[in-house]
Amino acid sequence: MDRTGSTDLPRQNPCAQCGQPIAFPDWVEAVPGGATAYLWHCRACNYRFEAVAYFSESEAEARSLAA
Repeated sequence: MDRTGSTDLPRQNPCAQCGQPIAFPDWVEAVPGGATAYLWHCRACNYRFEAVAYFSESEAEARSLAA
Protein backbone atom coordinates (compact mmCIF):
# COMPACT_ATOMS: atom_id res chain seq x y z
CA MET A 1 0.00 0.00 0.00
CA ASP A 2 1.36 3.41 -0.88
CA ARG A 3 2.06 5.89 1.86
CA THR A 4 -0.56 8.55 1.56
CA GLY A 5 -1.71 10.94 4.20
CA SER A 6 -5.18 10.34 5.52
CA THR A 7 -6.16 13.72 4.06
CA ASP A 8 -5.26 12.43 0.57
CA LEU A 9 -7.66 9.50 0.72
CA PRO A 10 -11.11 9.76 -0.83
CA ARG A 11 -13.86 9.46 1.76
CA GLN A 12 -17.49 8.37 1.70
CA ASN A 13 -17.29 6.93 -1.81
CA PRO A 14 -20.68 5.39 -2.68
CA CYS A 15 -20.78 1.64 -3.26
CA ALA A 16 -20.98 0.80 -6.97
CA GLN A 17 -23.70 -1.76 -6.24
CA CYS A 18 -25.92 -0.53 -3.39
CA GLY A 19 -24.92 3.14 -3.06
CA GLN A 20 -24.06 3.04 0.65
CA PRO A 21 -21.12 5.33 1.51
CA ILE A 22 -17.79 3.61 2.22
CA ALA A 23 -15.61 5.48 4.71
CA PHE A 24 -12.15 4.66 3.29
CA PRO A 25 -10.66 2.45 0.58
CA ASP A 26 -9.13 -0.87 1.73
CA TRP A 27 -6.13 -0.50 -0.57
CA VAL A 28 -4.45 2.36 -2.45
CA GLU A 29 -1.82 1.83 -5.13
CA ALA A 30 -0.04 4.14 -7.57
CA VAL A 31 -0.21 2.87 -11.15
CA PRO A 32 1.86 4.02 -14.14
CA GLY A 33 0.75 7.15 -15.94
CA GLY A 34 0.03 9.32 -12.91
CA ALA A 35 -2.99 7.32 -11.76
CA THR A 36 -4.00 5.89 -8.39
CA ALA A 37 -6.06 2.72 -7.95
CA TYR A 38 -8.41 2.36 -4.98
CA LEU A 39 -9.89 -0.94 -3.80
CA TRP A 40 -13.24 -0.51 -2.06
CA HIS A 41 -15.21 -3.02 0.04
CA CYS A 42 -18.80 -2.28 0.97
CA ARG A 43 -19.62 -3.74 4.37
CA ALA A 44 -23.37 -3.27 3.73
CA CYS A 45 -23.64 -5.59 0.70
CA ASN A 46 -20.15 -7.21 0.67
CA TYR A 47 -19.43 -5.89 -2.84
CA ARG A 48 -15.80 -5.19 -3.80
CA PHE A 49 -14.72 -2.94 -6.63
CA GLU A 50 -11.77 -0.93 -7.89
CA ALA A 51 -11.77 2.71 -8.94
CA VAL A 52 -8.91 4.43 -10.73
CA ALA A 53 -8.24 8.18 -10.49
CA TYR A 54 -6.15 9.85 -13.19
CA PHE A 55 -4.28 12.97 -12.15
CA SER A 56 -2.63 15.66 -14.25
CA GLU A 57 1.18 15.52 -14.38
CA SER A 58 1.59 18.37 -11.89
CA GLU A 59 -0.91 16.81 -9.48
CA ALA A 60 0.75 13.38 -9.77
CA GLU A 61 4.19 14.90 -9.13
CA ALA A 62 2.93 16.76 -6.06
CA ARG A 63 1.35 13.56 -4.71
CA SER A 64 4.57 11.57 -5.20
CA LEU A 65 6.61 14.24 -3.40
CA ALA A 66 4.19 14.16 -0.46
CA ALA A 67 4.61 10.39 -0.02
